[in-house]
Amino acid sequence: MGETKDKLRARAFHLRDSLSASEIIPKNRLIQERVLRFSPYLQSRAVALYSPTTNEVATEKIREHARQEGKKMFYPKLGAGTDLHLVQVEDPEELKPGRHGILEPSGDRIMTKKDEEGLVVFVPGLAFDLHGNRLGRGRGWYDRVLAGLGEGVRFVALAFEYQIVEELPTEGWDRKVHHIITERRIIDCRDLPSDSGWIS
Repeated sequence: MGETKDKLRARAFHLRDSLSASEIIPKNRLIQERVLRFSPYLQSRAVALYSPTTNEVATEKIREHARQEGKKMFYPKLGAGTDLHLVQVEDPEELKPGRHGILEPSGDRIMTKKDEEGLVVFVPGLAFDLHGNRLGRGRGWYDRVLAGLGEGVRFVALAFEYQIVEELPTEGWDRKVHHIITERRIIDCRDLPSDSGWIS
């Protein structure tokens, strides 16, 4: 393996932050339109979304569609220390700036095991490979959340095509995504199995 996670992360941050709004906006539209035609999402009973920050793929069109379709919606919320929970949101007005300035739920109804039935989790990241490996910001928040969810939950990364790399270095605690949706394609990462990281 060539570059370390830290080097890959620094390069990914630089690339992401260098993109202009004129580049990002049409790609955001295309990615979200793909989600709204994606069978696992259409069949889901609940979705976990994220509030994008600094050129992450937008999710507001997915949120509005999910509301209209009556799906339960959850967003990540930082608790004490490094705990991250998925908390239910019924209205966008419930999202308020959190500890790091990212919008998160103001309520406290944490996802239950019953809520996991028919759940699709949309995951952000800095880079992904075709095996479903994900490079996050380095704090491990999402890996811990995903590891706590049961079998049958679908993990879907939203990414720009430039974020897809040939191979990422992995650790034992890293969690894979099942699908990656970009402005150009939907990648089924299960078509390229590797040795570790799958939890369903």
